[in-house]
Order: sequence, then C-alpha cells, then structure tokens
Amino acid sequence: MNLFPAIAPVSEPFDGVRRIAVLRGGGLGDLLFGQPALAALAGAYPEAEITLLGSTIAGELFAPESPRVLGAPHRVVRLPAVPGVAASPEAEPPAELGDFLAAQRDENYDLAVQIHGGGRYSNPFLNLLGARHTVGTRTPDAEPLERTIDYVYYQHEVLRALEVAGLAGAAPVVLEPRIEIDAASAAAAERDADSPLVAIHPGATDPRRRWPAERFAEVAAALLDDGARILLVGGAEDVPLAARIRTRIEEIAPGSGSRIEDASGRMTLRRLAAALAGADLLVANDSGPRHLAQAVGTKTAAVFWFGNVVNAGPLGRGRHRVQLAWTTHCPVCGRDSTQVGWTAERCEHDVSFVGDVTSDAVLADARQLMATTAPPRGR
Repeated sequence: MNLFPAIAPVSEPFDGVRRIAVLRGGGLGDLLFGQPALAALAGAYPEAEITLLGSTIAGELFAPESPRVLGAPHRVVRLPAVPGVAASPEAEPPAELGDFLAAQRDENYDLAVQIHGGGRYSNPFLNLLGARHTVGTRTPDAEPLERTIDYVYYQHEVLRALEVAGLAGAAPVVLEPRIEIDAASAAAAERDADSPLVAIHPGATDPRRRWPAERFAEVAAALLDDGARILLVGGAEDVPLAARIRTRIEEIAPGSGSRIEDASGRMTLRRLAAALAGADLLVANDSGPRHLAQAVGTKTAAVFWFGNVVNAGPLGRGRHRVQLAWTTHCPVCGRDSTQVGWTAERCEHDVSFVGDVTSDAVLADARQLMATTAPPRGR
C-alpha cells in the first residue's frame, strides 16, 4: 500500500515491464534528486531490473559492493559524452555513441524514463534506445515521448522526477533520497560524544552559489570556541577555498589549528559519505555534499540563493535549515537572474549571489541544530 500521496494523478502502469532504463546524468545532487523516483519505479515494478544511465559519479555512489538501498538501481551504465546530455550541446558526438546506442537497444528495454532536464536533447536520445514505452518531461521545443508532462523550471527536482515516475504508474514510496553507509565505514567515522564534529563544505559548481570563504571561517571559529572540531571537505577544486578558511580561522582563533582537519581533495565519494555520516552537522552552500549529508542523515545548515531553494532545498526544517539570499539581479551587469533554466541565458559574471547572508544568521542555525535533538530519520 502506498504510504504517501501522489505528487499528481498517477497513470495506469504499463503491462509486461521487466527492463527499465532511467536517464539521469549530471552531478551528485542531480543523481540524489532522482533516487526517490527510482524507488517509486521499483515499487511499481518489483520484478523489473532498473538500469540507470548516468555519469561516472553514479557508479561510484552505487558501487556493486554497496548494500542495497531504496532507490538504488540494479545496474549503472555510464553515459558517453552525449551532446546536451553528458556534454556541452555544442560538442561533437563521440565516436562510441553509435556502439553505445546499439548495445542499449539490444537490452530490449520495456520502459525508458527521462528525468534529465526539459528534453530538448535528452528526449531524442531516449527515443533512440528503442524502448516499448517512454515517459518524461518536455519543453515546447522538445521531441515528444509516449507520456509527458510540461517542464516548468521552478519545481523541486525530487518532486519533478516523482511526477515523471507517476506517468509510468509509479506512486511515491519515499520523498527524500537516502544513502546507507556500510558498517565498516560508519565505524571509521564514529562520532566523538565529548567533542561534536562540524563538517564544512565551502564549494559549489556554480560560483554564484558560493558563500564567501571568510564567512565560513567566522562560523567555524565560533563553533570551535563552543568546543566543536572542524572538518573541511570538498573536491580538488575546493582546496584553495579550504586553505583560505583555515588561514582565516587561525587569524580569528589562534591556536585552534589542532582541532581543524582539512580533508578537501583527499576523499573518494564513498569516504566522503562516511565522513558526513560521522559528523554532527554540515555547514555548506547549495551543493552536492550538502545533498549527500542530508541523504546519509546528517543535519545541515546551508546558504541558498532563493530561487534554488525552490528546486533543490531540503523539504523539512527539523534537521535542515536554510538562509536565503534575495539577490534578483546580477550585481555586475544588472541582468534579471530570476528567469533561469532553458528559458533564459545567464550572464557571464561569476560573482557570488549569496554574499548578503550574514555569518551570524548561519551560526545561529548551526547552534540551534546542534542543541536540538530532532527525531531520528525513519526508513
């Protein structure tokens, strides 16, 4: 029995579905947003094998040795650099694309599901898989599928994907992504009950979503003064930001360096997930690691541009807080930034759109979350 109300009316399921392909490329956050839709499809078609066509990061997150989790695909097939799907729309189609499509057509998919954008590039690619049935989103200029819903930019990505799953007769079974951490990894990242651990991720793929490093340092210094330990995390691209934060912390709070660990650029994805699971709190921007922290059950205090919280913000506030930046126009050229997505081209300026959020506001959220014992996350 379905425990959650449908996002929209659920269509009749298709008959005889044994093999399902789901198209979802993109980064870590994109992958996690699609996980509840995968869980819905698995619930509606329990005998079917679900293959995720995704990026390399999908294979890393859903590694074969990982325990089965709700919404994890049975297989992950890495996408080649398909223009507009896994590469720039202006890119030349890769030489291996023909062989890839031929191999995927040989899979004889009964159902192909597109939860990768508005369909301008992803719908033609999905149709080339040769599945008996197709569902997905569609902008006015996109190729049709058998069943579609209009792609409207301002919609939460999790709910958008669940609405697409509903086109295939799959009602929601969960509303948020969840990643299980294996016992060995969890033990290695076990919390120190006498010294809370706060992870900080200062990066974001889009520079406009990055809160100034100096503000992160101010929050970290105050939490160090409260008795916490600090763990700086991120990819190789975040190493300079982490170094700036550590330098500034030691200027504000001399002698605190022994309680700061900089692990930026030094963690695999699975190790990052375990480290976040072992933290009491993550302070971050709207970023993949923030979404991963939420998925492993860790509290988060984050900074969001107000438009992005519609599409990517946490649904609850018991364990997750957001501070919103209300910038509506580019601080450099003045272009309206509220019209985003496929309907409007962004300007070329990469200045922060979230710099008006104060460190005091984020610090207050962090302290409140750490002082509150919220109900544990259910399965």
